[in-house]
Amino acid sequence: MDSIAPQDASAPEPDPLAVCVYCASSPGIDPGYRAAAECEFLPLGKALAASGRPLVYGGGDRGLMGIVSNTVIQNGGYVTGVLPRAMVTAGGEGRGPVERAKAAGLPPSQKQQVPAVNEGNHKSIVVESMHERKTIMARIAGGGFIGLPGGFGTFEEVLEAVTWSQLGIHQKPVVLLNINGFWEPLRALIDGAIKEAFIQEKNRTLVTFVQAPSEASSSDFDWGKAAVEALESWKTPSDTGLFVWDQKTKWSST
Repeated sequence: MDSIAPQDASAPEPDPLAVCVYCASSPGIDPGYRAAAECEFLPLGKALAASGRPLVYGGGDRGLMGIVSNTVIQNGGYVTGVLPRAMVTAGGEGRGPVERAKAAGLPPSQKQQVPAVNEGNHKSIVVESMHERKTIMARIAGGGFIGLPGGFGTFEEVLEAVTWSQLGIHQKPVVLLNINGFWEPLRALIDGAIKEAFIQEKNRTLVTFVQAPSEASSSDFDWGKAAVEALESWKTPSDTGLFVWDQKTKWSST
């Protein structure tokens, strides 16, 4: 499993309250997605900050990523972004190292030497690969994972977090905010795999789907409060996974 990197002395320690949020680097076409992240009624970022749960995420400053991270910071919370060096130097999903270089009038040859931001309540960790990025995010996030709508990257990250729980690499909640029914196809896929005996019935609980009440619209529902409640109500399963992992590859919030 090449996406699991051995720990070393420089690896960040797990934070038992930190939550990793997987989401898109674009806002999506429906305003309901943006509202879930930034509306006035305790949005996800505000809810994380208010509950003292630091945010761990992919370091982007655009789309849902930027909305959630900026809201956490604006409400006094703490944020750690984990970015591959290639994205930092290209100014892709980063919080602006390249843009700051441009503003400072640095020549192109020096732009990739501009360090990632590490100021106040925001810290960036720059890594060399996507695999390392995901490993560090999962390691820090002792409080679990939340999935917002997104694309291929979000799908892959969410399912890897679930798979690691199934395998026993970690035991942490994975909460999916089913905004506008976005995660219904995944729910149906899981149901079908259980029916066909590709997933054990007991592993259905490895994913928690948060649903707005039928009488509430996605933009009016308090997704942030519901997400935190789902994290807090999650119970560690008695089954600790399929395998016993070496401490170099296994971590937990304890």
